[in-house]
Amino acid sequence: MVYSKMPMHAYTAVIERDPATGLLVGYVPGFPGAHSQGDTMDELSANLREVIAMLLEAVSYTHLTLPTKRIV
Repeated sequence: MVYSKMPMHAYTAVIERDPATGLLVGYVPGFPGAHSQGDTMDELSANLREVIAMLLEAVSYTHLTLPTKRIV
């Protein structure tokens, strides 16, 4: 995958620590499927970036649409 040809998007992730496992868990509100976990913030960030990149790639092959901007 060539990331430089993809348009740049910025998404906000909600991150919490799971008290049962101690893992950091993150998701992007309004973006179905954009969730992941990691032992560290760096790992979680990398995992979320990978998931979002895969979902954005899927948009071009399926009927999926990008989440719309919203003020929270």
